[in-house]
Amino acid sequence: MAEVLVFHHGHGLTDGVREFAEQLRRAGHTVHVPDLFEGRVFDSLEEGIGYAASTGFGTITERATAVAEGLPAELVYLGFSLGVLPAQKLAQTRPGARGALLLEACVPASEFGDAWPRGVPVQVHGMDADPFFAGEGDVDAARALVETAPDAELFLYPGNRHLFTDGSLPSYDEHASTQAVRRVCDFLDRVTGPTPPDPRGNRPDPATPRPPRGPPTTPTGGPPPCPVVPNPPQAEAGLPFRAAPPIPFTSRPGSATVRHR
Repeated sequence: MAEVLVFHHGHGLTDGVREFAEQLRRAGHTVHVPDLFEGRVFDSLEEGIGYAASTGFGTITERATAVAEGLPAELVYLGFSLGVLPAQKLAQTRPGARGALLLEACVPASEFGDAWPRGVPVQVHGMDADPFFAGEGDVDAARALVETAPDAELFLYPGNRHLFTDGSLPSYDEHASTQAVRRVCDFLDRVTGPTPPDPRGNRPDPATPRPPRGPPTTPTGGPPPCPVVPNPPQAEAGLPFRAAPPIPFTSRPGSATVRHR
C-alpha cells in the first residue's frame, strides 16, 4: 500500500481531483489531498492561475512543502498540471520519496537538481496535442527525463484536452482518464507492492473514473484493482514514449516560469 500526496491543478481542489484521489483510496492506498488555494475553486483556469500568480507561485509551493513535512518521508508525490511543480520538486529534493506521478506537466529535472534521483521511479502522462503540455515544451522535458532517468515512463494520449483526468471539468476524457488511473494504480503497486486482499477475499476496486460511485464489489478471484478498458480501434491511447511517433510542437523559452497552470 502506497502513501500518496496529491497536489491539485490551477482550478483548485475540484470535485474531480477529490474523486481521482478516492479511486486511489478504493485501491487500498493512503491519499492526502491538501488545498493549496485555501478553499478557493475557480471556474476558469485563467482565474485560478491569476490567483496563484497574485499569491505567489513560491507561496503555493511552500504550502505544499509544509504539508509534506508533516507526513512520512516515504511518499509518492502526484501532481496535476500546476501541482506538478511541488510534486516534482519534492520527489527530487526530499529524501525518502517512493515515486512521482506527473500529470499533464513536466519541467526539466535541472530545475530542482543536477539530475533525477536514482531510486525514484517516475511516470508522466499527457495528451499529444494539449496546447500546454505539448505546446509549451513539457513533453520535451518528459522525453528528456525518460532518456536520462533510470526508471521513467511517458504515456501520451491522443487528444488536445488539458486536465483530461478531472471528471468535474468539460475537458474530461473518460477513456483516457480510465487508462491513466489504471497505469497510476499499477505504478503504485509496483513501487510499494500490491495491496493484499481483505479477510473476506475481496480486493479493493477503484471503480471507474466518473462520480458518483457506489461501493466496490469485486468478487474473489476477480480482476485486478485498477480499471481495464479496451483501446478504441482507431487509436492506441497512451502509448509508452518509445513506441509513440514524434509529436511536432513549438516550445517557448524558459522552463518552470512558463508552466504555471
